[in-house]
Amino acid sequence: MSTELPESYGPPPEGPAPAPSRRTFIATTTAVGGAVMAGGLVAGASPSAAEEASAADAPPGGRVSLTVNGERHTAVIDNRTSLLDLLREQLGLPGTKKGCNAGACGACTVLVDGRRVNSCLTLAVRLDGAEVTTIEGLADGEELHPLQRAFVDQDAFQCGFCTPGQIMSGVGCIEEGHTGSTDEIREWMSGNICRCGCYVKIVRAVEQTARGK
Repeated sequence: MSTELPESYGPPPEGPAPAPSRRTFIATTTAVGGAVMAGGLVAGASPSAAEEASAADAPPGGRVSLTVNGERHTAVIDNRTSLLDLLREQLGLPGTKKGCNAGACGACTVLVDGRRVNSCLTLAVRLDGAEVTTIEGLADGEELHPLQRAFVDQDAFQCGFCTPGQIMSGVGCIEEGHTGSTDEIREWMSGNICRCGCYVKIVRAVEQTARGK
């Protein structure tokens, strides 16, 4: 039996160790870097840091108090909430319609402190202390507002989708005194679009109410 060691088990060569190859260097540094990175992630993922990140991502909000149809409301809202969404989604008043949602059709018209506005373009957080009137608050109990009655008399509903905005805008138009002629009514109601062809009857209803005022 031979006691001679195979060549691979021979004594280490004397002198400085050979420099690592490029492949060995990359493999080693990658493994060490990954370990450091993993350690950093584990150490940094504390609950407080996650909560802070979540809080930083949350949209800015605010509290707003306003009177809608004679009733006081206070709500905490995202600062980007439109008056239209506040009315429909949070206060449960779906009478105001969402049409184009870009201020071009007038279906969302309501009165704010007596002036008509497109509620889709109005930030609710800016209305603290304001008084808002929607189509739900126009009638006096069971008695319709004169313009609502005129819409019935003139058969001015047809498809009805634009009707709440038309009526609210018509109330503003009458209060502003822009009802001297049919053309003037059309001009001052031009921000409210009727797509079903009922516009002639809508103008008649505004004219009828203005005459009876």
